[in-house]
Amino acid sequence: MNILLNNHQNKVPVSEELMDLVKKSITAALNYENIFEKVEVSLLFIDNDEIRELNKEYRGVNLPTDVLSFPMYDDISEALEEEYLYLGDIVISCEKAIEQAKDFGHSVEREIGYLTVHSVLHLLGYDHMNEEDKAIMREKEEEILKKVDLER
Repeated sequence: MNILLNNHQNKVPVSEELMDLVKKSITAALNYENIFEKVEVSLLFIDNDEIRELNKEYRGVNLPTDVLSFPMYDDISEALEEEYLYLGDIVISCEKAIEQAKDFGHSVEREIGYLTVHSVLHLLGYDHMNEEDKAIMREKEEEILKKVDLER
């Protein structure tokens, strides 16, 4: 398993402990789905200005958001037999994560862990466009977050 992490912003300090938590969260999500070893995921921390630009470019929404996922595959099941699996990219706004952690009354670590797990599930093809899919995704998120000691 190869996890590429990069901090591309300087507004919020990103500690080694937070980077380790992100790696642990990605690993837990992939292990939960029985996908490991031959996998690569990229995660980039950015600020609100940069994520707003990406959100505008890729989703047509000119506002900052918390996280964006860029899956490499439309249907991950077709790619599972490949020798090496590059799942895609995740970008997280550290500023937005701090805002949301305050709004939800939990730690920044819990918020970033949640956003990471949420996005890995998106890279694996899960979505929350209808209530049934949302319930499945939420259940998986909570189970994975328990494994990294970030449950609610």
